[in-house]
Amino acid sequence: MTNNILEKLDGLVPRFEEISTLITDPSVIADQKRYVQLTKEYKNLEDIMHARKEYINAVKGLEEAKQLLATEDDPDMKEMAREEAAACEHRIPELEEQIKLLLVPADPEDGKNVTMEIRGGTGGDEAALFAGDLFRMYSKYCELKGWKVTVSSFSEGAAGGYKEIIFNVTGEGVYGILKYESGVHRVQRVPVTETQGRVHTSAATVAVLPEAEPFDVQINEGEIKWDTFRSSGAGGQNVNKVESGVRARYVWTNPNTGEKEEILVECTETRDQPKNKERALARLRTRIYDREHQKYIDDIASRRKTMVSTGDRSAKIRTYNYPQGRITDHRINYTIYNLAAFMDGDIQDCIDHLIVAENAERLKEAQL
Repeated sequence: MTNNILEKLDGLVPRFEEISTLITDPSVIADQKRYVQLTKEYKNLEDIMHARKEYINAVKGLEEAKQLLATEDDPDMKEMAREEAAACEHRIPELEEQIKLLLVPADPEDGKNVTMEIRGGTGGDEAALFAGDLFRMYSKYCELKGWKVTVSSFSEGAAGGYKEIIFNVTGEGVYGILKYESGVHRVQRVPVTETQGRVHTSAATVAVLPEAEPFDVQINEGEIKWDTFRSSGAGGQNVNKVESGVRARYVWTNPNTGEKEEILVECTETRDQPKNKERALARLRTRIYDREHQKYIDDIASRRKTMVSTGDRSAKIRTYNYPQGRITDHRINYTIYNLAAFMDGDIQDCIDHLIVAENAERLKEAQL
């Protein structure tokens, strides 16, 4: 590893010690926003400090093993020293790569839960059916990861599937993994409604929004206009008699341009109106945060070439070709032929390739 990186590691030690003290200070704990930011920074630096310690030990271990090989006559000791040297020589480059990635600033949103929105695009009934297939794919994937999926609202397609479905995913590091799914997903297949057996192309858009914490955005709750309505769908007679669905309208002013925009969110998740209100408020926060966060995303996108996890939600990111059983991710020229398994939630390999491409970009950007 270059001295340059070791110097960077050593330079972080005082900051780590400073934060270790700050997060035990009662005045810092009382300031919730600052405390959360500092504990996140502490966690990141703690990982770097562990890697630094392991790296220093491996370098020291290699030097000691080489010294033993040069001075020791006992064949058993020499053999042990040889094994130790080989282990350290193998471990050092691995640690160097790990440390390089740890030194690149992580996306501060990566640890957050998400709100996902899937909408059928061009293609009518077939697009709604495909949106339903995508929702099933993500549900299966989340199940494999041990994440919880909660549907907030949906509008069904005439032939099945969804014109639109909005749901929350909660778990460990959700946004850092699912953010790669934002964009236009295109499907090529023979629709069930097609009598001639011709292949059609349809599309659905997926938006992955990091869930906002209460202190991430400022909302004047007195300015929210609330409506209630009767929910429809599963839940028996109670659903139709009780106005448990809620709709919130809020006029948001863009801090960058001063433009005003009305944001509308609905929630019919539970039969309990106060709970739906609470969840609608959380979704409103997330929508506003997403708009404010978009400037940060655009800044990154303008610096990067691959646009792996950032940028335009109108960009075509992936094609699902049913006749050939093929999936192609256009951002990284990734193609595989296991469409059935992929639609069953087996999407981790594709995400891993996207993460590798993203990390290569970030390392280039940080000039490490």
